[in-house]
Amino acid sequence: MSTEKKITYIITYGDDNPEKATLPFMLANIAMTMDVTPVVVLQSNGVMLAVKGYAEKVHFKDGISLKQLMENYTGAGNNLLLCGPCFETRNLKEGDLIEGAIIVGAARVTEEVLSSINVITY
Repeated sequence: MSTEKKITYIITYGDDNPEKATLPFMLANIAMTMDVTPVVVLQSNGVMLAVKGYAEKVHFKDGISLKQLMENYTGAGNNLLLCGPCFETRNLKEGDLIEGAIIVGAARVTEEVLSSINVITY
C-alpha cells in the first residue's frame, strides 16, 4: 500500500469564473510545498484552461497569475488530466493543448479519486 499523500482538485470553470479556476491551482502549488501530491482534473468548461493562450486571459486577482500557477504545477512533473468527453464536446484538438495536458477517461479519474486522501471540486 502506498504511503503517498495525494489530493485531487476537480476544476469545472474557466473564464466564466476566474476565482474558481484559479484557487485550485493556488492550493495545488501549496500542496507541493507540503509533500502532498496534487492531481488536477479539468472537467466541463475547465478543460479550456489547458488550451494554449487561454490561461493568460483568466484574471482572478491582481498579482496572481493563473498561467504561472499552472506552469509551476506542470513544471514539477504533474499532468493536467482532461475529461475526454468534455474535450471532445468543445471540438478541441490535441494540438491545441499546453504541455502537460493529457486526455483521460472516467476510469483514470476514478482511480485518482479513490487513491486520494481528499477530493475538492470547484
